[in-house]
Amino acid sequence: MQEILEFVRSNPMMSGIWVVLLVALIVTSVRSAMSPSKDLEPQEATVWVNRGNGVFVDIRSKDEFKKGHIHGSISLPMEKIKEKELSAVEKFKEAPIVVVCATGMTAKSAVSQLAAEGFSQVGVLQGGMNTWRSAKLPVSQKK
Repeated sequence: MQEILEFVRSNPMMSGIWVVLLVALIVTSVRSAMSPSKDLEPQEATVWVNRGNGVFVDIRSKDEFKKGHIHGSISLPMEKIKEKELSAVEKFKEAPIVVVCATGMTAKSAVSQLAAEGFSQVGVLQGGMNTWRSAKLPVSQKK
């Protein structure tokens, strides 16, 4: 213990940096634990949705949705979520919902808004449709 105190006195700048990094690590860990969303790989997302009778919610534009989407997913563009027009997914309030966008970035804000509206199990498809396609998982162009 004496050596640690001596090191801190001798190297205040380095010690300060270590303290800042430790605090940042703790804050990041707490935020991710408290976050309403889960980041899910395609296989994890499929299992999560199937086990809980959930649904994939595609927040891309209608045109992007028509070009290819996860089979059985519901199209709910981000604009509708912002306007709180959630009737298409209202029956899934207690079921797992995996939000899908093109890359997985836009989905995080959609998850926050859905959680604020009372949806209890909401996750993000990590990497979005790009990751889904890269994993060679099926894509539907119907509907």
